[in-house]
Amino acid sequence: MKNITLSADEGLIEAARERARAEHTTLNEQFRLWLADYARREQQAERAMATVRELRGKLRVGRKLTRDEMNER
Repeated sequence: MKNITLSADEGLIEAARERARAEHTTLNEQFRLWLADYARREQQAERAMATVRELRGKLRVGRKLTRDEMNER
C-alpha cells in the first residue's frame, strides 16, 4: 500500500477524526473508502454509457400511452 500526504484545515481534520471515532473507524479507513468510490464512479459511468451506445438503435419506442392506459391495472 502506498502512502500519500494531504493538506486540509486543522479544524476540518479534527472534526473528521471525531466523526470517525464516533463511527468506530479511522479517518484513514474512511479516506480509503472514499478514494475507492471516487475511482469507481468513472468506471461505472463509462460502463453505463457503453450500454447506452450498445442499445442505441436497438430499442423501439411505441406510441405514447394515454393517462388511462398508464393507470390500468
